[in-house]
Amino acid sequence: MLSNRTILVLTTAVAPALWGTTYLTTTVLLPDDRPLLVATTRALPAGVRLLAICRRWPRGEWRWKSGVLGILNIGAFFALLFIAAYRLPGGVAAIVGGLQPLVVALLASRVLQERLTAWVVLAGTSGVFGVCLIVLQAQARLDAIGLLAAVGGTVSMASGIVLTKKWGQPAPPLTTTAWQPITGGLFLLVLMLAIEGFPTTPLTFPNIMGFTYLSGVGTAFAYVLWFHSIARLPVSTTAFLGLLSPVVAILLGWMIAGEHLTLIQLSGIVIVLLSIAAATVSKTARPVRVIEGLTNDPTR
Repeated sequence: MLSNRTILVLTTAVAPALWGTTYLTTTVLLPDDRPLLVATTRALPAGVRLLAICRRWPRGEWRWKSGVLGILNIGAFFALLFIAAYRLPGGVAAIVGGLQPLVVALLASRVLQERLTAWVVLAGTSGVFGVCLIVLQAQARLDAIGLLAAVGGTVSMASGIVLTKKWGQPAPPLTTTAWQPITGGLFLLVLMLAIEGFPTTPLTFPNIMGFTYLSGVGTAFAYVLWFHSIARLPVSTTAFLGLLSPVVAILLGWMIAGEHLTLIQLSGIVIVLLSIAAATVSKTARPVRVIEGLTNDPTR
């Protein structure tokens, strides 16, 4: 029988696996050169769907807290994500997210006083090394703006994860998840109208299918799973599961888009999966000394 924690980890892993399909969906099904339209159409309908189910608005301080989290986890993150997806090849935009576990672990040590152990740093470094093996073998030109957008998206979501854990959840995950695509989607709508304007060409059937999938499955469903786990798992564990996204992205690029996959890239995927496994069992592993200077916990 699987333990409750193992079931929770496996359930949570579904979310980043679904996010890994974003890059192929964007390049194959969605309109060209409209990243903010794509981001808005992914976020806002998802929030409306969830809000129609829970029918509860944030109250008190959660009016501004849900706004901050909505911008970090959805608004700014989606905008940067789709800019990166349009300007970078295949799964490269997702692969930059390999830095996220280390960013989250460092922020959590400062904000949440979670222990930043040598085990976590080793697993995070291995994960970054694994994704580097994949990136360095990509047969495509890397765009500087796209890379900056990908890094910015990683930092934005890492900050959102840590603040979500710090502030807690005043309502069930379905409800708190609904607030964030609403506020983040409204932020994106204003940004889209200011920068891109309204669409000038009608959407095609593939466009509509892509938007429907990303909004319903890749956002509403996936984020409910994600925020449910943040309340119950250490944030560093949750962040490491996010490494499944680039793995799924690069494998889909190989299986469906015909992208070249080398032995070195396969080795990188194996290393990434091992780093995820190492991080998710770290709480049951033998305690490791906290690295000096990387935590502000006065009791350690």
